[in-house]
Amino acid sequence: MSKGMKENMISILMMIAGNFVIAAGVALFIFPLNILSGGVAGIAVAIEPIFHLDKTLVVNALTIGLYIVGACTLGKKFALKTMISTIIYPFFITFTTFILKDVTITTNPLLGSLYGGICIGIGIGLVYRVGGSTGGMDIPPLVINKYTGIPLPTLVMCVDGLTVILGASTYGVEAAMIGLISVWICGQMIDKVISFGGHDAKQIMIITEKREEMIKEIFKEIDRGITILQAKGAYTNTDKPVIMIVVYKKQFATLNHVISMIDPEAFVVVSDVNEVQGEGFTYQQEL
Repeated sequence: MSKGMKENMISILMMIAGNFVIAAGVALFIFPLNILSGGVAGIAVAIEPIFHLDKTLVVNALTIGLYIVGACTLGKKFALKTMISTIIYPFFITFTTFILKDVTITTNPLLGSLYGGICIGIGIGLVYRVGGSTGGMDIPPLVINKYTGIPLPTLVMCVDGLTVILGASTYGVEAAMIGLISVWICGQMIDKVISFGGHDAKQIMIITEKREEMIKEIFKEIDRGITILQAKGAYTNTDKPVIMIVVYKKQFATLNHVISMIDPEAFVVVSDVNEVQGEGFTYQQEL
């Protein structure tokens, strides 16, 4: 099997798994507890008291209908990227809601919102990780953005806001607030899944008058690559070379000790880094 074919198979399996996890989260938590989450599931929950339509039917109709709109307006590339999710998600949501209809994990709306958000976030993250799209309520902001030029983040916020307002009008403000927990947790999990497998690290910028001594000691104690950035003090107009180094989080305490030992008055800026690639991180085993 060629490398390209293997990668395509892995991508398809990840998208299938992601859509299944989303459907399971909806069937186990969102639908039974009427959680006003984001996406088409949240819309289905919000409008049920108004139109008394089956939530699964609404999700399937919106998923397919929005895909057709997106395919017609956003082009072939979007249609291909979203096709798998559009085909398998309606099947999974129908299957899981039928199989799990008698399964009750919790009757607490707060717990349901929390764990529903976790499941949906993990599922969406798996799909996004391989460059796929879940379609659904992602499509209206994309279509409006194409014709109006309104920034996409603004449109996404507006769509989510309208979903919450709709839910608040049918279930009350408290239910909408519980739903917001699911939306927030979902966003956090998407970020975690997308960045999973990366190296959590810290980037340190050091300005010191004892540069050579500092570099020598860092090499001795940590054995990490160092980059010298050329900078100039704005007030003094003198050159101030900056030592930049990226270390694993567990190495930061050692580096901090080295800095304090060599030059306690050094100017140090520390930033968290979610992912690092390159020699010493990608190609070598973590220390």
